[in-house]
Amino acid sequence: MEPRPHRSSDPVRRRRGRRGGEDLAVPEAEFTSYYGRPILKPPVWTWDIAAYLFTGGLAAGSSLLAAGGQVTGRPVLRRAGRVTALAAVTASAVFLVKDLGRPARFHHMLRVAKPTSPMSVGTWILTAYGPAAGLAAVAEAAPWLPGRGVTGLARRVLPPVGHAAGLAAAVTAPALATYTGVLLADTAVPSWHEAYPELPVIFAGSALASGAGIGLVAAPPGEAGPARRLAVAGAALELFGSHRVETRLGLLSEPYTTGRPGRLLRAARALTVAGAAGALLGRRSRVVSAASGVALLAASVATRFGIFYGGVASARDPKYTVVPQRERVARRRAEAGDAGR
Repeated sequence: MEPRPHRSSDPVRRRRGRRGGEDLAVPEAEFTSYYGRPILKPPVWTWDIAAYLFTGGLAAGSSLLAAGGQVTGRPVLRRAGRVTALAAVTASAVFLVKDLGRPARFHHMLRVAKPTSPMSVGTWILTAYGPAAGLAAVAEAAPWLPGRGVTGLARRVLPPVGHAAGLAAAVTAPALATYTGVLLADTAVPSWHEAYPELPVIFAGSALASGAGIGLVAAPPGEAGPARRLAVAGAALELFGSHRVETRLGLLSEPYTTGRPGRLLRAARALTVAGAAGALLGRRSRVVSAASGVALLAASVATRFGIFYGGVASARDPKYTVVPQRERVARRRAEAGDAGR
């Protein structure tokens, strides 16, 4: 009788198959591509698009804050929200045009309307939101206009027009806050595409929290009630969505928990918790309320940049494309085998 073959302790070792054949168990594959290039072309977007994600959300949240101040008779909240919304949407337009390269390209997007295209829908959302937010903010200048002649007429007409425009901006704000999440998920970038249920939730929460931050900074504690409610709702949505993308996506959660994206999102979580807690506990302190508002604004910035850089990282590493593809193929084969039995 021949002695049994010795099993080597080497990582690459031989194993006897049931039919006498031998299979090689090799170390885990290192995913590479031709000339070291990524399998997917990474997004050509730069930091200005991450900033665009933040300013768009800030504009949306500020319009909702302004509407809350308007309907509850809180003029400081209304004024702060309207002015911030105009400043933020203007900054968004600057960042977007910078990415497009020429302002005319934005105009060209308005030639058609494609409901299946998040970019096309987003262009029309901005087109509807921008003038409404602008008119609402301009109406805040009515008390400083002279009371005679044309300016006197404008002084009387602008407040009711501004109220209508402010409500119109608030109606459009949820779409403005969330369409960018849909836009990212509509790409082939693995960690964005797989997070399609969570990204709109995260961006909605971040928008509410940033708008609340403006209200907490600008308004005295006795007038900041709507801002506190926005802060709690926004923090809950943002924390829930961020937890999901960091735990639900399997391997594709990794880019959100490591490196620069991981540091940004951990900082965002800590700032969001601190901001929401301060909003609830600082009801009588202007300093605590303002510090909470700053924390929520910083959290919103960190969240948008963390999500942005997490997606970019997943596009650069081939394993985030190859491994999920193999898992999907194996799953379909298993399902087909079960169906064929």
